Amino acid sequence: MAKTKKVNYEKAWHALAATRIALGFIFVWAFLDKLLGLGFATPSPKAWLLGGSPTAGFLGGVKGPFSDFFNSMAGNPLVDWLFMLGLLGIGAALILGIGLRVAAVAGTLLLVMMWAASLPIKTNPLLDDHLIYAITLWVFAFGNRKWSLIETWLRTDYVKKHSWLW
Repeated sequence: MAKTKKVNYEKAWHALAATRIALGFIFVWAFLDKLLGLGFATPSPKAWLLGGSPTAGFLGGVKGPFSDFFNSMAGNPLVDWLFMLGLLGIGAALILGIGLRVAAVAGTLLLVMMWAASLPIKTNPLLDDHLIYAITLWVFAFGNRKWSLIETWLRTDYVKKHSWLW
């Protein structure tokens, strides 16, 4: 009978943690670029702090089957605030490794809407990075929490009373 070797998943958990943090940085970077107009996706004159709208460009340019819906939201101050708070909150949750269930729900909603606004997708008839990111959020929400503040987070009284915040 052959001996079975015990599998050590530690390297996989570290790779997952690094991926979680990197995806968090993508969200935080998008927030900072739109807030400050760092010149990557958002030119300096269109910075949110200078009166620009973080949703006007993307949502205003939607041409697919949901164009009327998304175009009507472009530049709306409430939509701008929700979008920016979503980017920051999802990114912070991923980087810190806390509140990942809430981040998965909010992130999935945000990313599926961005996917729908991108239809029809030119490179693939169904999938794009928005959907892959949304799926990945759920892997993080239910996966191991290496390199996170989860232990501290779980000790707070509020989180103890509201397990959905894990």
